[in-house]
Amino acid sequence: MFFWVWRFLRHGTLRHALGLVALAATIVVLGGVAFALAEHISIWIGLYWSVTTATTVGYGDVTPHTPAGHIIAVVVMLSTIPMLGAVFAIWSGSVAAARVRRLLQMGRSFPEGAFRLVVGMHPAVPAVMEELVRTGHDVVLVADVDPAHVPDEVHLVRGDPASLHTLRSAHPEKAEQVLVTGTGDGDVLVAVVLLRQCAPNAPMTALAHSSAASQALKDLGVTETISGDELLSHTLAKALETPHAASLLLELLDSSEHYLDEMDLSPNMAGRLLSSVRDERSDLVLGLVHDGSVTLGIGSDPSLATGDRLLVARPISERPTSK
Repeated sequence: MFFWVWRFLRHGTLRHALGLVALAATIVVLGGVAFALAEHISIWIGLYWSVTTATTVGYGDVTPHTPAGHIIAVVVMLSTIPMLGAVFAIWSGSVAAARVRRLLQMGRSFPEGAFRLVVGMHPAVPAVMEELVRTGHDVVLVADVDPAHVPDEVHLVRGDPASLHTLRSAHPEKAEQVLVTGTGDGDVLVAVVLLRQCAPNAPMTALAHSSAASQALKDLGVTETISGDELLSHTLAKALETPHAASLLLELLDSSEHYLDEMDLSPNMAGRLLSSVRDERSDLVLGLVHDGSVTLGIGSDPSLATGDRLLVARPISERPTSK
């Protein structure tokens, strides 16, 4: 309910609706005061009568008995009831129009700037899109799903993710990052092969199920492969060994105080030890990305090389927005 009210208030009908509501409220207040004076009752009772009359509730416990009271009642009924009905009509029409636009994929234009592209509809995708939208990213989804099940902030390219034409419609070459998912490894592999045809240089992350699929995806140049089953099993196992390990992982991934970032090395970092970089930075350096592998630097102190990247946790106040 509140979602549709918010959608309604964002459109140009807001000015007209607020004007009608303000005029109706003015008539309710003036009518209630005038009714109280005409019927010789308290102002509060007069306002109570005016509100119940304007909203068509009409309990009947307060009624006009004087000619002036009858006239005031007629004025309140003939003015406020149509006004409030018009406001409801505007709201319901706006909701219906938004629903039609959504069903026809007319609700949101394609992002003009950088965006995250999600291909396929794995069960984890809704949560992924929600998180990306919450953190201020433009998101494009390629999937054959009902538009009603996709957040309004997400631009949907409806179609088969295994279709080259559908994937090209999503402009993967312009995506800042691509996440490839599917109900099975075969779907993921096919989508990656097709994406490599239309966007050879797009940075990709793929969700795989088996180690064989993960290796095949790496051979196709996928930046990172993630096994949901493996991630869950390791997390649960560590939680049994160390009760707060899972809580630590969730805090790192979904904290309201900081966010994770993968940053390029500055020119003066190359050749230095990871420990020295950690000591001089105010944020938390979690590890080093070298040749696609992550090193935490626990028990060893690797040297940083050109092309390496740092994994850091930064204050949420420093998070840039992509819009």
